[in-house]
Amino acid sequence: MKKKNTETELLRLPPERRFADELGALEAEDAPRPPGWRMSPRAVRAFLVGGDHAGVAIRKKYYGDPTLVDRCVVTLMSNRGLLLVGEPGTAKTMLSELLAAAISGTSQNTVQGSAGTTEDHIKYSWNYALLLAKGPSREALVPSPVYRGLERGEVVRFEEVTRCAPEIQDALISVLSDKVIQVPELGDDASVYARRGFNVIATANLRDRGVHEMSSALKRRFNFELVPAISSPELEVRLVREQAEELLRESEVEVTLPEDVIGLLVTTFQELRRGKSLEGQQIEKPSAVMSTAEAVAVAFSSALDAAWFGDGTLSPEHLVRHLRGTVTKDGERDHEKVRQYFDVVVKARAKKDPLWKRLHAARDQLGE
Repeated sequence: MKKKNTETELLRLPPERRFADELGALEAEDAPRPPGWRMSPRAVRAFLVGGDHAGVAIRKKYYGDPTLVDRCVVTLMSNRGLLLVGEPGTAKTMLSELLAAAISGTSQNTVQGSAGTTEDHIKYSWNYALLLAKGPSREALVPSPVYRGLERGEVVRFEEVTRCAPEIQDALISVLSDKVIQVPELGDDASVYARRGFNVIATANLRDRGVHEMSSALKRRFNFELVPAISSPELEVRLVREQAEELLRESEVEVTLPEDVIGLLVTTFQELRRGKSLEGQQIEKPSAVMSTAEAVAVAFSSALDAAWFGDGTLSPEHLVRHLRGTVTKDGERDHEKVRQYFDVVVKARAKKDPLWKRLHAARDQLGE
């Protein structure tokens, strides 16, 4: 019986496993590096933005401003944490994963912020069976991702920090300022002090402001970096195409993705995101997130539709069918705004361009 490759059966690999060859080559470089880091700051930058570094061809993974990456790397060498803020779908999580994988070799020290996050998720909890049997001991202690990061000198990721209650957020203050977690149950000498290389990368969505505002004390422990949406149509087309092709390879599906059809999708998303057409006409912006990540999701779903229910080539008609799943997330009002976009902007272009004509002809696929 043929042995299965468990790697190929996983839906998603962390970056330290997906790009293990690149990371290994960059780590092998004989270059100065900050204490606790697995590679030099220049190598970390190269891992994210791509290019040839020390004779190693590195794939481009982050398509935003390279100077943003530089500032993030410098912050993580300092005594402050890094807070990535921006609209949903602007690759904040991906950026934090790539930075953690390059600096520490792992992106798995992760706290997912939510209304259910407790202080135990940030510091430590207990194995209560061992606690009752043996009393407080290191064996009975269950370390949090933050605890492990401190102990090992690794980068910790804190996703959606503003979704946590303020008193839970503030558990990070002593960690970021004193670089220590106290464990009073184990006695006076049980404090866990951070090893060199430890730092925290947190993310927060701009749309979550007002959910739980961060305290000024916690804000002072972070450097804030705004992660903007991609403004260049050419760059976004390239990113959407590459990401969709990668997802299709992982699904073992072959689909032709015409450049002009991907361009159609990206133009639609960029105009709805900005609230303005290329001709300068004002458009009502949907409240739904029209991010690059959502564009990739539409491209991938549309491509799967083309593969299994079409002729294997992505078409404007496929895009319209799967655009509906994005624009109706926040209610009927958004659906009306997109219908209006089709009735005004797309209809005008349909008179001159056959591709936009096909897009407009499929507008009924949006539903009522």
